[in-house]
Amino acid sequence: MVKRNSVESSAQGLNVEFKKNYGTAYDDEESNSCCAVVITIISWLIIILTLPISIWSCIKVVQEYERAVIFRLGRLRSGRAKGPGMFFIIPCIDTYRCVDLRTGAFDVPPQEILTKDSVTVNVDAVVYYQVSNPLAAICNNDDYNRSTRLLAATTLRNVLGTKNLADILSDREAIAENMHRTLEEATDPWGVHVDRVEIKDV
Repeated sequence: MVKRNSVESSAQGLNVEFKKNYGTAYDDEESNSCCAVVITIISWLIIILTLPISIWSCIKVVQEYERAVIFRLGRLRSGRAKGPGMFFIIPCIDTYRCVDLRTGAFDVPPQEILTKDSVTVNVDAVVYYQVSNPLAAICNNDDYNRSTRLLAATTLRNVLGTKNLADILSDREAIAENMHRTLEEATDPWGVHVDRVEIKDV
């Protein structure tokens, strides 16, 4: 099992090419280009006229373990997520969301599962995960934390539903590894890396 720390994950996440998993065939990249240019020029003029007061609204700071995903007039800015440290935004037209790159953990609530040999058991687990691609985490999923939690619960039921009770009791590591591979494949488009899965109590 390959493990990565937060610094390695953030570096890899910033270099991964972002692939959209949303939108339609009718998205128009240039539909508001003229209007966007005018609004951007006006915003720059306002910033220049109100210097140095406006500079405090333009400079933002993110921590070492965070990255900022910036949208300009609702569109994702080209390039990569910003940070760590200081970055510049235009307050009138830019919005941003910070993404935490540190490893997080959550408990999968006890799941009542009917095993392959028709025995009902209650099983819970713990999942360790972190964001590997901030752009995908924000743009490809409305709430990657909640989605990963729900997916972990359903994956636990699906994996254990194919096992006998004896297999569940004696082969927890293989079950956890199987669940880990399934979660890793499913959460990759969301920019989430599942670090490890542990089966707790049966």
